[in-house]
Amino acid sequence: MRYHRIIDSIKIISKNYSSRSEQYYAKQIRDATVVCTNHLTPEIKLHLITEQCKLWHSPANECQFNDPFWAFYWPGGQAISRFILDNSKYVNNKTILDIGSGSAACSLASALAGANQVTANDIDPVACVAAKLNAQLNNINIDVLSKNILFNDCSQWEVIIVGDMFYSQDMADVLWKWLDTLCNQGKTILIGDPGRHCFKPKRHLQERLKKLKEYKLTENCCLENRGFSTASVWSLE
Repeated sequence: MRYHRIIDSIKIISKNYSSRSEQYYAKQIRDATVVCTNHLTPEIKLHLITEQCKLWHSPANECQFNDPFWAFYWPGGQAISRFILDNSKYVNNKTILDIGSGSAACSLASALAGANQVTANDIDPVACVAAKLNAQLNNINIDVLSKNILFNDCSQWEVIIVGDMFYSQDMADVLWKWLDTLCNQGKTILIGDPGRHCFKPKRHLQERLKKLKEYKLTENCCLENRGFSTASVWSLE
């Protein structure tokens, strides 16, 4: 049932954006954001909504986007991106899938760290446009995929990146089941999370989670994320 509720949400998102062109949203994104490097990976430039932007100070009903989550650099994604840049062995010469990629920062970090091929995957078409804009901004080549691939066997990818996806219990339950299957197939699983309540797998998976690194977040990131002060990178083994 949870999986079907998530699929229904995906269909609604696709329907809401089907009538707009990629060029239209590219302009909307550029107009609504600023290029920012004030985060854990300053070597990566991103189109983000910050205090300098009108939308930061506007009520939700004035936002031209359904949910501009892609315009924020979430703590788990920051931690994974920093970790990858500092530990390139996890992605170097490998094929990478960045699931729920948002801004595609983790994808860009993977490409910079020497990945053979990187796919940023997000079901939100506007997030996919943002990913392409951020790739262009950094002169980096990545693939962008808007197809829902939850429970795909991911045979074409060796490393699966999951940043900030444990935001609801429904999504967490779906993800743990899928990631368990992928891990058993020999995939490298990298997870970034600041300690959300839903980031609690069942006992048999808890024993296979290994914390690789914990990072202190920047002051502005702490303010944006309800008091989270650190974020960690985990592997599922």
